[in-house]
Amino acid sequence: MYHNNRASSNFRGGRNGRSSFSGNGGGNRSWSNSGGGGNRNRGGRKVVSFDPSLFIKNAALVDQVEPEPEVYENQHAFADFAMTQQIKINLAHKGYNQPTPIQDQIIPHILDGRDVVGIAATGTGKTAAFLLPLIDKVLKNPKTRVLVVTPTRELALQIREELVAFSQNLPIYSTIVIGGSSISHQIERLARRPAFVIGTPGRLKDLDERRKLNFAHFDTIVLDEVDRMLDMGFVHEVKRIVDQLPEQRQSLFFSATTNRKVEDIMAGFLRNPAFVVVKSRESKLSIDQDIVDVRGKVKVEVLHDLLIQEEFQKVLVFGRTKHSMEKLTRELDHRGFKVASIHGNKTQGQRQRALQQFRDNQIKVLLATDVVSRGLDIKDVTHVINYDLPETREDYIHRIGRTGRADKTGIALTFVG
Repeated sequence: MYHNNRASSNFRGGRNGRSSFSGNGGGNRSWSNSGGGGNRNRGGRKVVSFDPSLFIKNAALVDQVEPEPEVYENQHAFADFAMTQQIKINLAHKGYNQPTPIQDQIIPHILDGRDVVGIAATGTGKTAAFLLPLIDKVLKNPKTRVLVVTPTRELALQIREELVAFSQNLPIYSTIVIGGSSISHQIERLARRPAFVIGTPGRLKDLDERRKLNFAHFDTIVLDEVDRMLDMGFVHEVKRIVDQLPEQRQSLFFSATTNRKVEDIMAGFLRNPAFVVVKSRESKLSIDQDIVDVRGKVKVEVLHDLLIQEEFQKVLVFGRTKHSMEKLTRELDHRGFKVASIHGNKTQGQRQRALQQFRDNQIKVLLATDVVSRGLDIKDVTHVINYDLPETREDYIHRIGRTGRADKTGIALTFVG
């Protein structure tokens, strides 16, 4: 039986399927770190990490004293937007009825040709917020070319999938350029001058250096998940792309958080932009957060005792390193769990297969590094488990954001100790 208390808890149980959590009410435990901390790796180097213990406790207290957030009132329906009718038909086929807040506020600005800044967490519908008006732009201005830059292969693939769905029965040609796939095949597709090119910074840089992609040919640019791109060390690649863009362009900028580096990119990228900030209080309401004290216990045994519980139906487990997640995958597979892993040492084909198996419920547990902590929309994830502590508060928020989506409640557990 699993008991969630939203603040802090001890884990008790053995290998008999009767594991449980018992809360202490969050009032009598003293945690050593609320904003940062770490442990030491085998080489003795201190690894910086974010311990969410007090963050979770404070979130629970805030939920008790803050009033319910105001319900957002849409200013538009999709039918109100001046977009091609076939786009609206495609939206209806996908079950899109009302725009999300970011779609409601940003789509009119993009349709008007303005630069925009969208500050919003993943899961708020921002991909559709920029794709829908840009598809319409390409249809009405066939010479328009759109470059979408995104931090990870998985997010690029997801954006391409949504683009294809939104542009059904429309003359929209697109391609994706990412690492782990044949660059020669991508060069062939680029030669057809697709209206949309969706890529990751590293592969875009390779194509630029080979003179197979000219950024000056794109009059519309989308930088998506900018904070994540900079966290991953792509600051020079992003600046290189921005520096080669034409003066006359429409620039769309999306980030979950802002900091000095993000603002530096923003300053050189945008002209008189419209700002839309979507607060994500919804995550507190839809995700029950808790910690699991594993002090003195073998972590894999604690994880095993969780996974054998009935309510752990579709579980995403995050770890710090590729090696540790691969080792844990083999161990869980040996114990009889249906499991796969996704990390930087996997080929693109292996990563796509693992994600698809997880989406299709062919496996119960997906182990990952932070490569999938942002942007991916995987339906019905019941639990996120932070097997290793994330490095930052932002990483923690993005990890747990993989559950509690689409008006469903999810559970996020973090191993500490």
